[in-house]
Amino acid sequence: MASAGSKDSKRAGDLAAWLFNIVTSVGIIIVNKALMANYGFSFATTLTGLHFATTTLMTLFLKWLGFIKKSHLPWPELLKFVMFANFSIVGMNVSLMWNSVGFYQIAKLSMIPVSCFLEVVLDNVRYSRDTKLSILLVLLGVAICTVTDVSVNAKGFVAAFIAVWSTALQQYYVHFLQRKYSLGSFDLLGHTAPIQATSLLLVGPFMDYWLTEKRIDTYPYAVASVLFVALSCIIAVGTNLSQFICIGRFTAVSFQVLGHMKTILVLILGFIFFGKEGLNLHVVLGMFVAILGMIWYGNASSKPGGKERIASKPREDDNILLPSSNSNLDRA
Repeated sequence: MASAGSKDSKRAGDLAAWLFNIVTSVGIIIVNKALMANYGFSFATTLTGLHFATTTLMTLFLKWLGFIKKSHLPWPELLKFVMFANFSIVGMNVSLMWNSVGFYQIAKLSMIPVSCFLEVVLDNVRYSRDTKLSILLVLLGVAICTVTDVSVNAKGFVAAFIAVWSTALQQYYVHFLQRKYSLGSFDLLGHTAPIQATSLLLVGPFMDYWLTEKRIDTYPYAVASVLFVALSCIIAVGTNLSQFICIGRFTAVSFQVLGHMKTILVLILGFIFFGKEGLNLHVVLGMFVAILGMIWYGNASSKPGGKERIASKPREDDNILLPSSNSNLDRA
């Protein structure tokens, strides 16, 4: 009975984590779209810096209350993580500017196979046939929904390549650092958010000027736009935290696969709020295929052998946690 109760508690925690991430992620996309479309605030890199500054204030407040205990994360690991994370943010912005929307979406989809490659090479993870096929089904469904015009150029390809690999490495490192140094989600945010905020706020205005040819200091601020920026920052605290919680509980691959539910919800909400011009048969079909793939992935990866780490020679980080060869990575 205790085991059954523990499993039920684990499922409830997993569901709460996913819902937290979906709600905050979809919410921040909608708020940022409104901020940029309605108020012309196109300073995406600087806005991300403000997001991490707000997250830093939250972690400092929680430390003051005693909810975040003192923990250790070596500077080389911290700097490596921040480098991957900032290259991910800047790379995505540059990729969107230099590539067609279709190729940008393809690049985002390629994060899943790249994350799988990292887990196979770095963590000795093996996937069952059903798990692999379910991932391909998700990719196919999301591609049907989102990929339209596809054109590519050399500099756009380089930007997309950097964005995809840095994002995959950043998400891998979230799980890796929590496991290796026994860090909770709040602990890891407390280490990384201040450095990310500082670096992005220093680089952001120059990067945004390069991308948009607009200066943030000459933006015509108004009460409404400032309120939207503040709302975006508040929601971002939840988005940043929920990402760390989800990747810590699961893995980067599971986060990417099931995270495409957010793409589906954004499309649906776009149809509800902005009209049905983009709602057609192939988009509905893509949503249906993607959702089937997510359900299949959840079932396939949770079975014994669906996704497992094969025991190998101990590495430097294996003295912290190394599940046995028949353990499932997405289980407690």
